[in-house]
Amino acid sequence: MELTKTSGIVTGGASGLGEATARALAARGVSVVVADLSDDKGLAVASEIGGTYVHCDVTNTEQVIAAVEAAKALGPLWSVVNCAGIGWATRTIGKDGEYASAHDLDVYRKVIEINLIGTFNVCRIAATAMSHNEPDPDGLRGAIVNTASVAAEDGQIGQVAYSSSKGGVVGLTLPLARDLAAIGVRANCILPGLIDTPIYGTGEASEEFKARLGAGVLFPKRLGHASEFASLAVELLANSYMNAESVRIDAGIRMQPK
Repeated sequence: MELTKTSGIVTGGASGLGEATARALAARGVSVVVADLSDDKGLAVASEIGGTYVHCDVTNTEQVIAAVEAAKALGPLWSVVNCAGIGWATRTIGKDGEYASAHDLDVYRKVIEINLIGTFNVCRIAATAMSHNEPDPDGLRGAIVNTASVAAEDGQIGQVAYSSSKGGVVGLTLPLARDLAAIGVRANCILPGLIDTPIYGTGEASEEFKARLGAGVLFPKRLGHASEFASLAVELLANSYMNAESVRIDAGIRMQPK
């Protein structure tokens, strides 16, 4: 699938996996809409890559539509990469055995709302816009890459909300691809493992913590680079024969319970 002179949207594009993907797409000639809630960072990234920043809560349909319309103003929308999401760690029950100590249900709902429902919200709106594209020789009109996590398959203690949300993203991949085949839009999913992003912080203590995490990776024994995720995301967009796949990028790690 040709990416040059098209537009794309990267949610969560102001930092981490999203920023790396936005930069990689721009390097391939894509006019990128950086959709995020971090205005300062998002504006900076968009300015550096010659794209556009849109303040976007992925659970807000009107803001998602605004991001899609901004992309269409830059060129035909052919690429969407969903990186927006949040993490959470809480065990299902508390140590005191009291009902009040059980996992906060509102927190569980929030994680599902952002990571799963937000992802689908972007997919349904973006795919609707893509359906109006002039198809290429293969009949393609666009492609979507969603971001899950190895936690979808190897959820650790305390990750019940996060793993549920990411498992949902994996689970929607095949039926989404089947739905969108009718309009020539492909859908794939990436399950990243331990990737070095700003979530780990900076400084000596942070580096020591990341080194300990990297020691548990099969090979190479380090955290992944955001650019490695971005490379895979771009390949899934560009390779016209990749469809309905959920691909781990984790250097062979299998997460232990804790």
